[in-house]
Amino acid sequence: MDDAPLVIGQHRFTSRLFVGTGKYETFDLMERALAASGTQCVTVAVRRVTVGKPGEPSLLDHVDRARYVILPNTAGCFTARDAIRTAHLAREAGWSDLVKLEVLADPETLLPDPLETLEATKALVSEGFTVLVYTTDDPVMAQRLEQAGAASVMPAGSPIGSGNGILNPSNIRMILDRLACPVIVDAGVGTASDVTIAMELGAAGVLLNTGVARAKEPVRMARAMKAACEAGRDAFLAGRIPRKLYGSPSSPPEGRVGAPTTGGG
Repeated sequence: MDDAPLVIGQHRFTSRLFVGTGKYETFDLMERALAASGTQCVTVAVRRVTVGKPGEPSLLDHVDRARYVILPNTAGCFTARDAIRTAHLAREAGWSDLVKLEVLADPETLLPDPLETLEATKALVSEGFTVLVYTTDDPVMAQRLEQAGAASVMPAGSPIGSGNGILNPSNIRMILDRLACPVIVDAGVGTASDVTIAMELGAAGVLLNTGVARAKEPVRMARAMKAACEAGRDAFLAGRIPRKLYGSPSSPPEGRVGAPTTGGG
């Protein structure tokens, strides 16, 4: 497809699908699913990586750094202070200049804490991080995060791991209308059609994990997610026809001068 790369900070991506590395049954399955997805950027939860323990397998041993940009994730953090510390750990370990910022409000809903998220965003941006920030689908909060310097704002389609898809497309559209930075829909993807809907709305990309990792056939689902992302982006760029209350014939009335004569769907 003839499409400009997605640019976030110093990174350029031709794939607009971002894929997580958690919840897979084996590292081998994860590797094959990542390859099938076509992603160029994978998220890694900093708190869940084994570091400095000889003899123990580490997730990072199974992520090809020549093939994928690592997006460290502050998953599991419930305060701005913890998220900032976690981001520093990843940067000091040489993982990336990027950070996917998550500051959760509670462990049941896994929804972000808006005040702590905004505080952490401001701090990390001031310290030179390229911040991709997980947030609710509140357009006002999304604007505040962009104003705080976020390189990408990532509204949830629905709660993390829920598989409910985009529950409020109107809010996602408002966020897309108001923000200049890339908007990446994050969380809640259950199947390929959810990805297509997000991309057709005009999202710059989609981030997912559970929808692939917990599918009955993760590698096959990863392929489906790749195709869905590309199809949705292509449809957005092509421009859909307007919705109308009544139908209109695809072939004009017979004898109309100058009208096309071909039929169609």
